[in-house]
Amino acid sequence: MLDLAALGRRIQTSRHDRSLTLQQLAEAAEVSVSMLSSVERGQKVPTIVVLARIADGLGMALVDLIAQPEDNRVIVRRAADQDTIDEPGGWRRTIVSPVVPGVNFEWIRTGLPPGCDAGRFPAYAPGSHEYIVVESGTLRLTLGDRSVELNEGDSAYFAADVTHAYANAGPGPCTYYVAALIMRPRAAQPRPTSDRS
Repeated sequence: MLDLAALGRRIQTSRHDRSLTLQQLAEAAEVSVSMLSSVERGQKVPTIVVLARIADGLGMALVDLIAQPEDNRVIVRRAADQDTIDEPGGWRRTIVSPVVPGVNFEWIRTGLPPGCDAGRFPAYAPGSHEYIVVESGTLRLTLGDRSVELNEGDSAYFAADVTHAYANAGPGPCTYYVAALIMRPRAAQPRPTSDRS
């Protein structure tokens, strides 16, 4: 469990180390001064989005902001706690990887029934990557206008900053794994204003 008081002290210490006022960090992080003040005092539970903005405002990685020295370096996600989503068209995906704040990585197991098209996925931010391995069946991987068929045991890598799609190209069920490192686009920096005409 996140120690809110310790987190608040780390944020405040990091802000002071950078000679930033509460107002300056709030502006850089694109959060309100009252929210930042409450988080620093350990009085409010910030969302991951708010913590990511504060980390960006401090110029540090989110994981460094929230890591506690006594943290256990192993995170276990039991099978019963894994998120399984049944998608339209009869296909199913399960996020098997533990959720680690500040780490944009997912490991997903997907099952497609025969003839199932999982649809097209939008291009992710530059620097995003996906690795695929087919456990059973045949998978058609489409990247932009190019398609490749992967059979049982085959694997592939692609830069995920392109539209991509998955479909079961075979007569039987297909099961495959995706290891995805998805980058998020940096927030646009506020433009400086000027009183000059």
